[in-house]
Amino acid sequence: MATSTSPISRQPDKLDYLSPTQFKFNIHQLPKVEFFTTAANVPAISLGDAVFPTPYKEIPMMGDTLSYENLSITFIVDEYLENYISLHEWMTAIGFPKSRKQFSDFRSATASTPIATQGTSDDIGDTQLATPVRGMFGDAILTMLTNKNNPVVEVRFQDLYPVSLGALDMTQTATDVEYISVTADFTYKIYEIVTL
Repeated sequence: MATSTSPISRQPDKLDYLSPTQFKFNIHQLPKVEFFTTAANVPAISLGDAVFPTPYKEIPMMGDTLSYENLSITFIVDEYLENYISLHEWMTAIGFPKSRKQFSDFRSATASTPIATQGTSDDIGDTQLATPVRGMFGDAILTMLTNKNNPVVEVRFQDLYPVSLGALDMTQTATDVEYISVTADFTYKIYEIVTL
């Protein structure tokens, strides 16, 4: 098949650019974080490689293992710290610094929370009902919006849990009111990009 050299046939169909401010983020287990989210990312993905040694030059070969970076979000902390506390409680339950009862109490309390894509089987897209085992995981959706705020693409994260929550930095030296923002990192099983 010949390559087209006509400038008209090589022009894109859609000329709009993706805006970094046109998005919506939702973690089903953290509804109070959704409204206050000011930044979220689509994490980097990388494919491992193997090296085939030869007497002359090592030849790189494609690997078969994908590696995902953490999902990172930034949100403004509300006045009553409800969004911060909900995320803090989730992390504390996973780490249970006081007793193992923290873990089991949180897991049983969140086991009835409906989650968008409950998938713990070998099939990544399999959906299942919430169980106490699934209570420690959540699902998230990062929706990209057009310049008219219409959803165009969803990035769906499965089986995520928090691994990092930023500090609340209080200060008396600020000259203007700067509301506190916190960054949280999550790890997850996989993410899919779905065109709507």
